[in-house]
Amino acid sequence: MSFKMKRTLRIIGIIILVLVVLIGVGYLTLTPRPLKPPQAVSSLAELEGYLENLTGHNPDSPPGLSLVVVKDGEIVYQKGFGMADGPRDIPATADTVYNTFSMVKPLTAAAIFQLQEQGLLNIDDPVADYLPFFEVQYPSQNSEIVTIRHLLNHSSGLSNNVPEILGWIHFDGDPEWNQTELITQKLPDYAELSYEPGSKGVYTNVGYMVLSAVIEAASGQTYQQYMIDHVFKPLGMDQTSWTYDDALIDQEAAGSNPSVDFQAMILPLVIDKDQRKSLIREKVDGVTWFNRVYMDQKGPTGPISTVTDMVRFVMAFLNEGELDGQRILSEESVAMMTNESHVLPGNTPEAAAYENYDQMYHGLGWYVVKNHDIFIAHGGGGPGFAADMRLYPDRELGMVIIGNGTYLPKREILDLVASLDW
Repeated sequence: MSFKMKRTLRIIGIIILVLVVLIGVGYLTLTPRPLKPPQAVSSLAELEGYLENLTGHNPDSPPGLSLVVVKDGEIVYQKGFGMADGPRDIPATADTVYNTFSMVKPLTAAAIFQLQEQGLLNIDDPVADYLPFFEVQYPSQNSEIVTIRHLLNHSSGLSNNVPEILGWIHFDGDPEWNQTELITQKLPDYAELSYEPGSKGVYTNVGYMVLSAVIEAASGQTYQQYMIDHVFKPLGMDQTSWTYDDALIDQEAAGSNPSVDFQAMILPLVIDKDQRKSLIREKVDGVTWFNRVYMDQKGPTGPISTVTDMVRFVMAFLNEGELDGQRILSEESVAMMTNESHVLPGNTPEAAAYENYDQMYHGLGWYVVKNHDIFIAHGGGGPGFAADMRLYPDRELGMVIIGNGTYLPKREILDLVASLDW
């Protein structure tokens, strides 16, 4: 290699190193820092004091949040903190309606198990049995065929669609995507499997988009209508929907994000100019407030809802699949979703999020987390909103938190909630 070539390569290497350092410094500088939760709280009043101080006091913290706790089959606590919409002076309450994003995944998984109970599918069936267009590129000739189970516990090998998912959005008046048509269009871009199916779990929204189409194929209904008829209505989730009606608008939270952060820098790269114009409502005191927005893909990033609605799903699981005389799942299905067929996630962002816990597994729709005791959980988040729900079967304890800021220390808050004597 000539001296000139070596020098050119050295210069390129230096430029790359400088860029990496600048990106790293920029990330650290622009990473929001919401008010850090205390290590422990000794009372509900102390917890409430932190939540009051957390909400709406700096651009990095969520403007508002709602929290609900159930114990022994009853709601024992429900309250809102801060503002559902700061510029419009609307306070957050227990009935505030938020985007739930990925918190819908266990509900999508429950629909799959309902269809299995009806004999319309089996979770160990190949996906292609239901979706002929499901054609993927396997790592080897000896690869396992991708099954519905692989989709449920994120072990299919399908890659995730972040950050491009941020651009898969629409607004009021835009046509809704049929979920089968959407994944038919998008799947070819994700068809090359990243690893051997069943070998590990790596979180993927694309897998749950495929599950939405499986539900449509097996049930003969659209995904959205199936969920309304067989999950939302039986559980009395009257404030959960795919679009806002007049009743829900009265309780609507506006999503928000710091005006200067890494996410604000990324958004222009994944959504077009017209989408940005429709998404951003106003900027006030370092906070960007968003207009109402819907995700195109429903199975992985789903409905609008309240903490008091979502906790009804938690209560059904704590009661082995039944709530108020309505059974949505058999005891066997609940046991499978929460205690069997777990796959270690490997070195993924989801594992890092639970790094303070002993172990975290991808269950069939839920995370199963082992710490001092076992709890079942699933969160959700995206630009403008963050959510999490958790249940402790042995303690008959459940909780849901949702906030209208991108940066909500939700897991730390639920740790504090779980530490109290309810």
